[in-house]
Amino acid sequence: MLGLVTAAEVRDALAEVADPEDAVFLQRFFKTGHGQYGEGDVFIGVRVPQTRAVAKRFGGMPLDQLRELLDSEVHEHRLAALIILNRDFELASRPRALDEARREEIASFYLDAVRRGRVNNWDLVDASAEFVLGEYLVDRPRDLLFELAASEVLWERRVAVLSSFAFIKHGDASTTLELAALLLEDREDLMHKAVGWMLREVGKRVDRDALLAFLDEHAAEMPRTMLSYATEHLGAEQRADYRARR
Repeated sequence: MLGLVTAAEVRDALAEVADPEDAVFLQRFFKTGHGQYGEGDVFIGVRVPQTRAVAKRFGGMPLDQLRELLDSEVHEHRLAALIILNRDFELASRPRALDEARREEIASFYLDAVRRGRVNNWDLVDASAEFVLGEYLVDRPRDLLFELAASEVLWERRVAVLSSFAFIKHGDASTTLELAALLLEDREDLMHKAVGWMLREVGKRVDRDALLAFLDEHAAEMPRTMLSYATEHLGAEQRADYRARR
């Protein structure tokens, strides 16, 4: 769907496929209870494949309408906005239609959403960070990611790490390894999982020796979950050796 479409149209389309029973499940799955990481998040019961199908119909939305969706208390509204934003950034990045001004506009819009706390659950981060901010920074300075990694806000730190997935996919593990070293003492399990996941991808996609060198230096101080994720694709004996170093 091209042209000027509105946030209201997206909300209506999501409402048509929402399931109250799924809403109850998703509220529990994304830890929305008091004191949990997703406290206060609201779900209407739309699963991710359905949200993606709806978002696919609304490409090219004006940023003010995407901002309205991102400012919604409803999780699926925010996810749909991010999926639309991913697609718009990808279109602006195609070699035959490269639009640097548009790419910068979208990346700035995304960063603003992150800093305003609108990309505020792990699935929202994981569905967007590498595709917008990460791809934008592939051939640019990456100081911003280290600023985000030093934030007191969990989701900003996760955006920093997940953005580096784009670099990994381009064959560059350097930023991921630097961020991982900085985040070894992070107290959040969701960060342990994110860092371990990215380290695993370094070993699988870029440089196994670079991963092993990182583990040789840091395995003894890595949180258990981070180390477990990072060593998943290694052989059983090698995994056991690294885990015994803790």
